[in-house]
Amino acid sequence: MMAPFALYFRRSRGPSADERERASLAAAFSSALRTLVRVALAPLVWLLTAVDFTVRRPSVVVTGAVLLICVPSRISDVSSSGHVTAADVAASAVVAIIAVRLLTTEGSITRHGWVPFAGALASFAIATLTATDMTTSVIGFIRYTEVFVLVPVAVAMSLRDRFDVLLVAAAVVAITLVEGVVGVNQYLTKTGASYAGQYVRAVGTFGPEQGLALGSLIGYGLIITLALGWAQTGRCRIVLVSGAAFLALPLALTLSRGAWIATAGAVVVLLVIASWRLASAVVGMAAVVVTIVVLGMGTGSNVSSSTVGQRLTSIMSSSSEPDQSVKDRYALWGTAVEIWRDHPVVGVGLKDFVQYRDSYAPVSLSAGSDVGNPTSGVSREPLLSPHNEYLMILSEQGSVGILAFGGLLATLTFGAFQRRSATRCATECRFLDLAAPAIMVWTLVDFAYGDIGAGPSTVLLAIMLGVAVRRTLIIPRPAFAADQEGP
Repeated sequence: MMAPFALYFRRSRGPSADERERASLAAAFSSALRTLVRVALAPLVWLLTAVDFTVRRPSVVVTGAVLLICVPSRISDVSSSGHVTAADVAASAVVAIIAVRLLTTEGSITRHGWVPFAGALASFAIATLTATDMTTSVIGFIRYTEVFVLVPVAVAMSLRDRFDVLLVAAAVVAITLVEGVVGVNQYLTKTGASYAGQYVRAVGTFGPEQGLALGSLIGYGLIITLALGWAQTGRCRIVLVSGAAFLALPLALTLSRGAWIATAGAVVVLLVIASWRLASAVVGMAAVVVTIVVLGMGTGSNVSSSTVGQRLTSIMSSSSEPDQSVKDRYALWGTAVEIWRDHPVVGVGLKDFVQYRDSYAPVSLSAGSDVGNPTSGVSREPLLSPHNEYLMILSEQGSVGILAFGGLLATLTFGAFQRRSATRCATECRFLDLAAPAIMVWTLVDFAYGDIGAGPSTVLLAIMLGVAVRRTLIIPRPAFAADQEGP
């Protein structure tokens, strides 16, 4: 009778010490295993969270593409299109994200906004299919489609609200100021690109082979900084406008005459839209400064002997006494026109200008232009393009291409200058109202002095076109309600 009772009594006392120890060890092991699994999966969780955020906010990827423009690309041949930079990869990611969204729920309010892009895409395809060298033209087709169709549309679709617009604008301001400081330092320390035997040309982080890239970046950046500052009030406006004024210094040190002219025209347009009185005052002050500079040059003062002064003088004498670079540019322009006359309908094909250049170029065309820096020395770069985007299109894509391309630019310009109703134009939307027209003016003027090539600065061109497209041509649906207040 006592044995069962004793057995029950022993069992009612609970687990033994060994059993409790084993249970504690099992719990500790289980907790440690869960911790290890969480640590192992943490990068995946963070990655999935980041992917989800970028899909919801593609403007973050656009901002990343803008920041990556500063990364040196080490491209020595800017006239070719077979180079892929970090900024290109980021821009392609934006296109992929927007493509996924368009296949799901995204759309645009302005349905007819797709028409000019479709026309340009068709002309690029025709020029590729009828090209002399189709392999090279396919690379050109990809580049032109990226710069003038895919990236601008994707950027416009990414800027859904005020936060997106200001985020991308702030990134442009930041990299422009950084590159401007680098350019000024290069001039002061004589570590820039070579010009007239001295390493004083500011090129930023782009390298001497991309001597025009910094001028493009600062030109666009100055416009964005000034437009963003004028759209703000108080101290923020003072800081941004002061930053825009500082950018005039590194812009001058780039020694890019085309960038000077394009920026001057764009700033005048921006100021006229902002305030007629302000524009009149600034233009008057600029006229006084230019008059003083011209008089100083005429009397042989130090202004004329400076590098910037010599470059400014060459603008005024480009028609009567052109320097060698201007002579080469005129020769290349004439070559492009002659090529078009023999191939008037569809041109010779994308990126095939160089194959026909020697057959049409005059004897006065030099073998190339000298570029270099203190590290690599001076080398000669061949002249592989007409340095005029309109004539490049005319010679390579013919009348069909120039009509489609001109239609695209005309549509973007009309949309940039199109007036919006007062109910949709509060303080925040002033940025786009000021920036878009100035961007298009800068681009239209610059295309008369240069053309697209390789390098990250071309990605900046595509992003800036996207900002202009976003104003009235292609607007994401989620942003329509927000547009009643801005941006």
